[in-house]
Amino acid sequence: MKSQDTPFEGGPMDGRVLPVLVGPTGHPPKTYRIPVPAPDGGPPTVYVYRRVPRGHSKRLGLIQGWKYAYDPDDTSGGRLRWPWSGPRATRPGKPGDTHG
Repeated sequence: MKSQDTPFEGGPMDGRVLPVLVGPTGHPPKTYRIPVPAPDGGPPTVYVYRRVPRGHSKRLGLIQGWKYAYDPDDTSGGRLRWPWSGPRATRPGKPGDTHG
């Protein structure tokens, strides 16, 4: 597997650079989760980082690389989000819909 040195910003990993495995497209994962065990044996604390562009080229505006930014308000819950998935709330029927 191929890896890429990726910097981290914010949170407890601020300023560190770690080798992160890249996927078949050559990009690191969109989220990076770091579980830290609790000293008293309780549930681990999970730090979540989101992938953001490191910079853009001047002429074409292409992404120069990636970095991870700390995301303290992670709402994804660690679940995959598929494009065909609807919102988590139940969908009510259409107005005037008599089927059902």
